[in-house]
Amino acid sequence: MDGIQWIIFILIIQVIHFLGTWKLYVKAGRKAWEAAIPVYNGIVLMKIINRPWWWVLLLFIPIINLLMFPVVWVETIRSFGKNSLVDTWLVILTLGFYIYYINYAEDVQYIEDRSLKPKTGLGEWVSSIVFAIVAATFVHTYFIQPYVIPTGSLERTLRVGDFLFVSKFHYGARVPMTTLAAPMVHDTLPMLKTRSYLADVNPETHKTSWINKLQLPYMRLPGFEKVKKNDIVVFSLPSDTLYQFFKAQKAVIKPIDKKSNYVKRCVGTPGDSLAVIDGFVYINGEQLQLSDRAKPMYVYDIYAQNGVSSKYLEDVDASDYVRKYIATNINESQYNALAPFISGGRPTDDGKIELYTQENGIPTDVIRQLRLSLTEEKPRSRMANLTDEMVAGLKNNPAIDSVVKTIDPKGMYGGNIFPQKPNLYPWNNDNFGPIYIPKAGTTVEINSKTIPFYKKIIRDYEYNDVKVTGNKVLINGKEADSYTFKQDYYWMMGDNRDHSEDSRTWGYVPADHIVGKPVFLWMSFDNFRQGIANWRVRWDRVFTTVGGSGEPVSYFWYFIALLAAWFIFDFFRKKKKKKA
Repeated sequence: MDGIQWIIFILIIQVIHFLGTWKLYVKAGRKAWEAAIPVYNGIVLMKIINRPWWWVLLLFIPIINLLMFPVVWVETIRSFGKNSLVDTWLVILTLGFYIYYINYAEDVQYIEDRSLKPKTGLGEWVSSIVFAIVAATFVHTYFIQPYVIPTGSLERTLRVGDFLFVSKFHYGARVPMTTLAAPMVHDTLPMLKTRSYLADVNPETHKTSWINKLQLPYMRLPGFEKVKKNDIVVFSLPSDTLYQFFKAQKAVIKPIDKKSNYVKRCVGTPGDSLAVIDGFVYINGEQLQLSDRAKPMYVYDIYAQNGVSSKYLEDVDASDYVRKYIATNINESQYNALAPFISGGRPTDDGKIELYTQENGIPTDVIRQLRLSLTEEKPRSRMANLTDEMVAGLKNNPAIDSVVKTIDPKGMYGGNIFPQKPNLYPWNNDNFGPIYIPKAGTTVEINSKTIPFYKKIIRDYEYNDVKVTGNKVLINGKEADSYTFKQDYYWMMGDNRDHSEDSRTWGYVPADHIVGKPVFLWMSFDNFRQGIANWRVRWDRVFTTVGGSGEPVSYFWYFIALLAAWFIFDFFRKKKKKKA
């Protein structure tokens, strides 16, 4: 729905409101025509129901209005003596049209000085809950959104199990585009595991149903900064085609604001030329200098003549390495008991069993409980995921002979690499590009070699028909040799460079997909994927800022001290007031 269509829709709503309420306005001592003037009729209605004028603003804020309309309907009928539970349910279930019946069929009287205080404890409880949800939805939608890191693509800068507050006002809050959606949830309703919104797009034709005619055009409130290189950014995943995150289902074209949210580091901004050379990002020919809080990780090959012990890797807190245990004898029940800890196993030629695990290994108490005889293999060469600090720690270990970064050579296709044209662009995660990052208003040459970079932009993000016939490119049925971009695009990558699905896989991130900027880390749990019973608080990360320079400082104990001081002050204040 474009701007004109949205104005027409609002006018239709105003006509519906006038036809259903004008008699009630008259009974409340107002003029019939006052029910017909957009916005003004809302202000008058607030006076009739004895509510503040600014409630009118809430009726025009997407998502918030879905909560406020039922409240206003209920308040309207109660202003005319309809206080029963049946009346309340009727006006809600009929989407407000029960007011038509009251307006034309009932001889009701306006109650000018009705009490706004709920008559029962349950009513007061419901009223408090409703407005708490309204306030929380407003903050969640337009200011701050909680977010948890689900994957390790930014390890160790941001870790799995980090709970963040994401600011939407830094870049300017994106006004919700999907107007028929449940508040305070994203694409899926908790427990029900169904879509939280009404929208329907055919994945083959990209055509929308009547439901999508209620979609708002892309709008963003003013922010006070733009997305910059090195910013950590939350954005709607451009390639998301799943009804639910992490669940394989039939592909679906989702509304932009209901795509799954990802968090990555912005390494390329509009107008940049970007390349990855031996794992390092280069912008316009110069290596990108990451912020000092960034902790990029790469896979390294560690070699030691006398064997690389898992303890050496544990000492530096390495990750993503495999441990192999040799069992001399193991029965089926013992193997089943080990299932939560192992990733696989196989028999050897000499009758033993090889057991494979990730870096956590098999707990000692489990080995003892099962009375197992296990020996962990100590191979001469092992692969592990390391930060620069971890690499330095291993190199300082006299038992380690070498630590070498693994690099896919230039010219070797890495598989599933943007733009998925290995014959033209045999790139990989370590050696990629160069490519141009589109900027709004700039024009690029379009031909059979360049169209793989921009086809998705032109078709899916800027809504044109694109066909390639031989060496010809047709845009909206006309042969094209150039294209001018309508919006800005960004390049996002994870700091965990060898274990991140990012722009190197699915390409550019449009400006209208930007959600916000992580600013504060309020809680962090280790072992986050291993069940709540195994969660361990990372106290050094609690109440720390995401941005800034230098090592993050936890403000948790400062917060606790301030909270304790407030309780002490409040206690003595109340005690003094009671004596007075």
